[in-house]
Amino acid sequence: MWFKVKSFILFLFKSTNQHGVHSPFVYNLITNCFYSKTNSTKIILVKNMKQWLKSNNKIITVTDFGSGSKIFKNNERKVSEIAKVAGINLKKSLLLIRIIDYFQPQNVLEIGTSVGLSSATISVGNSTSHIKTLEGCKNTAAVAKQLFTNFNLENIKITVGNFNKTLPLIIKNKKFDLIYFDGNHQKEATLYYFNLCVETVHNNSVFIFDDIHWSSEMQEAWLIIKNHPKVTISINTYFWGIIFFRKEQEKEHFTIRV
Repeated sequence: MWFKVKSFILFLFKSTNQHGVHSPFVYNLITNCFYSKTNSTKIILVKNMKQWLKSNNKIITVTDFGSGSKIFKNNERKVSEIAKVAGINLKKSLLLIRIIDYFQPQNVLEIGTSVGLSSATISVGNSTSHIKTLEGCKNTAAVAKQLFTNFNLENIKITVGNFNKTLPLIIKNKKFDLIYFDGNHQKEATLYYFNLCVETVHNNSVFIFDDIHWSSEMQEAWLIIKNHPKVTISINTYFWGIIFFRKEQEKEHFTIRV
């Protein structure tokens, strides 16, 4: 707990808003996306999806290939509790909608489906996106599939299995416009997935890393990622790290309050 409090205080000291930004690309992203309003219809849809999950009291056995949960004491969990604790919260959901709406990515990859709320949010942001999402646990994946079916999200394809096996196959000879990393909050795994996925980028690709201040390990991973030679812009929003590969940009790092 103290680690996260300390990291957040340091973030507040270092962070700024659009007035501290001199990059036109980042300034426009902040003013026209980060600080813009979310479409009201999309807000209602995401809230309905979250409520659908939170009303599901089914107990499932979760297989966790990542760093494990800091909240749950065992692998027997209610879907409603998973959605409440592990699912993307409303603030992040609405920002993700705005990011997807802003960039309009066509080929999207998500690493870490859980019960499907982030995947569903991406679909709400752009219904024409082709979304591939990877989940290690078959039981949580089954819940996600139910969510996608219930809300007619036909542009999402889920693959179940250990990421070390499924990810190399999914990205082979592919280019992705946006990749959302939310499957394993460990330094070694995060860097492994990043180094695989960096081969899929083009000039306008966007990578979003969830929980970069989850632990000192994740902070170390974020530092390595943002200093990678292919990365030209990084944005630390505290809960997310966002990187870009725009060759026309000077390498710059931003810490932005959202």
